[in-house]
Amino acid sequence: MIEILLVEDDPILGRGLQVGLEVEGYKVLWIDDLKTALKFEIKNDLSLIILDLNLPDGNGLDFLKKIRQSGSQIPVIILTAKIDEDSVVEGLQLGANDYVRKPFGQKELLARIKIATKEPLKREQQIRYGDILLLIDQRKVIFNEKEITMERREFDILNYFIQHSEMVVTRKSLLDFLGNENEIYDRTIDSHISHIRSRLRKAGVRSIQLTSVYGVGYRLEKK
Repeated sequence: MIEILLVEDDPILGRGLQVGLEVEGYKVLWIDDLKTALKFEIKNDLSLIILDLNLPDGNGLDFLKKIRQSGSQIPVIILTAKIDEDSVVEGLQLGANDYVRKPFGQKELLARIKIATKEPLKREQQIRYGDILLLIDQRKVIFNEKEITMERREFDILNYFIQHSEMVVTRKSLLDFLGNENEIYDRTIDSHISHIRSRLRKAGVRSIQLTSVYGVGYRLEKK
């Protein structure tokens, strides 16, 4: 069974997440302070840590830094209500695998949990497909040693396609992966795909193509 350490001091949110995730089949250890979190983190059977940043006895980023310095590779998903990007960027640089902004939908969180627990991403992980290189921790797409600028959703979608390369990816699977947030609808998937294609084309990428599979979805393949 996947065991999750939930570090969240809001009693309503904490209890709600614990109940909701346990209904989905996860075992959830819910605690509300960093001191206790450090004690639980040494457990070898933890599969994932869901970490709030603003806690009564410190900043969640300090906790993240400590466990990464200790050599722990347990996947970490950050929960943040902050509107600035600095805390998110710092968390990813310290070794967080992903982040979710409050308020968030349960489907989004579940999708990110499934990704993190299925194949934990290390900070130094790189994925190469064709002539492009994805730097997961930095969320960058590199071609010919130059970065191809992509929006957050575009990067997530391209990463998903590479993880499922040569396979047909349906719009529904993309919606499930993205968590079906309010701003993500079936009709916007086409727009994201179009932008990704345009960015790759303008950068001169010719080794891969993102093709439409009529009535089903899309497929990323090498030319």
